[in-house]
Amino acid sequence: MITIRDVEHVALLARLELNEEEKKTYARQLNAILEYAGMLNELDTADVPPTAHVLPLQNVFREDRVGAHMPPEEVLANAPEREDRYFKVPKIM
Repeated sequence: MITIRDVEHVALLARLELNEEEKKTYARQLNAILEYAGMLNELDTADVPPTAHVLPLQNVFREDRVGAHMPPEEVLANAPEREDRYFKVPKIM
């Protein structure tokens, strides 16, 4: 059960200023959420295998392959600024 005091504590941590009506509203809403989540405890999950994700996942990366490369001059042809064979970018600090 979430109390007004719990709501005040969380509001303090979040640096929120709540009036009395908002505190009551949030306490009521959070309690409704906890009650709904508590209904999940009533479900029979004995035959449900544990899962990390609801969809089957597979590696979607392609294999690395050596291939043809563009020549550096062609790659740098439209660069706004360059230095030797490299893109020149502003220093970020």
